[in-house]
Amino acid sequence: MSISKEEILRYSKQIILKNIGFLGQKRIFSSKVLVVGIGGLGCPVVLYLASTGVGNIALVDDDKVSISNLNRQIIFNDKDVGKFKVVQAKKVLNRINKKIKVDIYKDRLNEKNISKILNNYDIICDCSDNFTTRYLLNDYSLKNKKILISAAISKFDTHIFNFNFLKNIPCYRCFMPEIPDDENKCDTDGILPTVAGIAGTLQANEVIKSILNKRSELIGKMIILNALSLNFRKIKLTKNLNCLSCSKKND
Repeated sequence: MSISKEEILRYSKQIILKNIGFLGQKRIFSSKVLVVGIGGLGCPVVLYLASTGVGNIALVDDDKVSISNLNRQIIFNDKDVGKFKVVQAKKVLNRINKKIKVDIYKDRLNEKNISKILNNYDIICDCSDNFTTRYLLNDYSLKNKKILISAAISKFDTHIFNFNFLKNIPCYRCFMPEIPDDENKCDTDGILPTVAGIAGTLQANEVIKSILNKRSELIGKMIILNALSLNFRKIKLTKNLNCLSCSKKND
């Protein structure tokens, strides 16, 4: 793959970085990333991926834009209300970078369609807002040795994970074996918009590092950040010997 003069100029500030260079930029161009959930997390994720030059971005979301989304879902505006998020997001990404390929799926992931949708992508970004989807993505990514970059947000807090299942690491079910009785959601608990932006940006950063095959201190760990106290913690995850997902992988 050759890089045109226009692309050299466009991406010059990242190409000159020692850890990227022309080879790294070619890897970014040829990468395939799927983002599940185009909400508060997904919006900053896809904006940075498109701006960095990720060659193929897939968007998965069956929801339509509502006016209550607009304070944190920074891709959308008033004219998008009532329209499918993936359709409107694709228009924005194509304006940012007309050379990238954007696939859209107006679907909610389930056991029947997940293989068909995720099979062609190397890195999965979990920007969903429910545990059912998180477990589904975890189980599929673990079984198929995908890289899963996951985040969750609520109120002033965020949790971020890098599950590189090419390595022997704990999975999401090791961390949380069962869906909690009280599922936190922005609609009921609230969310500070900047928390979504911070978490989404960190997710995008982990995606780019994974594309470049750079060492990540987050693999096998989790980041917990509180935006009010600016308390930033990194916690090592441990394997759960009774984990249902890990036991299935080894069958």
